[in-house]
Amino acid sequence: MSPPFRAEHMGSLLRPQSLLSIRASIRESEDPSSSKTLLAEEEKKSISTIVTLQRSLGFRAVTSGEFTRTRFWGLMWDEFDGTSQLHDADGSMFRLYHPDVVSLIETNRHVMPGESVIATSKLSHSPSRSVSNLHELQLVQNSLPEPEDWKDVKLTMITPAWFHMRYKQGRAYSPSAYSSDAEYFSDVADVYRAELAMLYSAGLRNVQFDDPGMAYFCSEKFRKGWEDDKDNIGTVDDLLDAYIKLYNDCVRDLPGDMHFGIHLCRGNFIGGRHFAEGAYDVIAQKLFRDLNVHTFYLEYDTERAGGFEPLKFLPRGKNVVVGVVSTKVREVEDKEEMKARIRKAAEFVAEGRGESVEEALKSVCVSPQCGFSTHETGYPLSMEDQKKKLMLVREIADGIWGEP
Repeated sequence: MSPPFRAEHMGSLLRPQSLLSIRASIRESEDPSSSKTLLAEEEKKSISTIVTLQRSLGFRAVTSGEFTRTRFWGLMWDEFDGTSQLHDADGSMFRLYHPDVVSLIETNRHVMPGESVIATSKLSHSPSRSVSNLHELQLVQNSLPEPEDWKDVKLTMITPAWFHMRYKQGRAYSPSAYSSDAEYFSDVADVYRAELAMLYSAGLRNVQFDDPGMAYFCSEKFRKGWEDDKDNIGTVDDLLDAYIKLYNDCVRDLPGDMHFGIHLCRGNFIGGRHFAEGAYDVIAQKLFRDLNVHTFYLEYDTERAGGFEPLKFLPRGKNVVVGVVSTKVREVEDKEEMKARIRKAAEFVAEGRGESVEEALKSVCVSPQCGFSTHETGYPLSMEDQKKKLMLVREIADGIWGEP
C-alpha cells in the first residue's frame, strides 16, 4: 500500500519539554554555540522516540513531528539563494486583509512578520545551503529499523506561495530581482523542483505541502479585501489560477512514484486560534480538477469548513484525507460519530463519480484537521491528549477499512 494511508496525521506533534528547554537556553545564552551539540543530540533522540510512538500507534506515514523546526514552515526559504529576511517591516508591504497578516498587525500599523522573507535577487537552489529538509528526513530515516520503510516517511513542506500571498502586489520581491509575478513564480518552481529532486535522491517519496493560504480563497473577508485593493492586478480567482499553475510547475517532471498532497486549513496559531472561515465550495471544482497532486488533506473539524458537498468534485484517481478530529480541543470525539462523518464524506465522493460508497471509500482516509503543534509551543493539548487523539484516528480507520 502506498500513501495516503487510512490513518494519517498532519505532521507536527507536541515537542518534549527537554527539547524546548535546550532551545530556550540557546535563545537566552550569550554563547549559543556551546549548546548546539546538545540540541542536535536532543533532536535526534526526540525524533527517534516520536517515530517509535507513531509506529506503535499504527501510523505508516511517520514524520519528524517537525521537531527540528520552531514554526511549521521551517528554514527552507531562508536557505534559497536570493532571499532576505525582513525585520520590522512596515505594514504597507503587506495585504492587511490577509488572515495571517491581520493577526500580526500592531496598533502603530507595523507588522511583525514572523520570519518573513522576500526575494532581493534571483532565486536559485544550492545543495550546500538547502540542508534543513534533508537533515530532518535523514533523522526520521535513521529512526526506522528497515530502509524499506523509508518510502512511507512523510515530509511536510511549506506552500510555494507562502511568501507571496501575504505581500502587496509586487512586494514579494525587489524590483531589481523580478519585474513580474510570472517571472518570480518561474524561479520559485525551479527551486522547488530542485529541492524535491534532491530529497527524492535521498529516499523521500511522500510530500505534504502545507497551505493555509489556499483555504483563504474560501474566505469572503479575504475575497472582499482583494476586490477592494486597487493595487492588485487581476481578480482573486486569477491569483488562484496562478497558484495552481505554480504548484503544477513545482512538481512537473518529478518521478512518478513520488506522492504529493496538499493540506488546507484555516489557521492553527498558538492557543489553537484560527484565522479564517469559509466552505470549500467556491474553489473545490477548480482545485480538485486542476491541481496536480494525488491527495487533498482537508480540515473538517468544525462548521468553519462547511459541508462535505464539494467532495462531489473529487476526480477519480485522487484522494481525500478528511480531518474530522480536532487538535484544538482536549475533548476526545465520539468514534461512532466520526465514522458516520467519514461515510457521509464518501457518499458525496460516490455521488460525484457515479460509484458505490464502498468504492468511494477506497479514495478516503481520516486524520486530525491540522498538526498538534504548528509552532513549537502554546497549544492546548497535553501529550496524553495527543496520544488519545491519534489512537482515535487509528480506531476510526480500523473500524471503517481495517487496513493501514
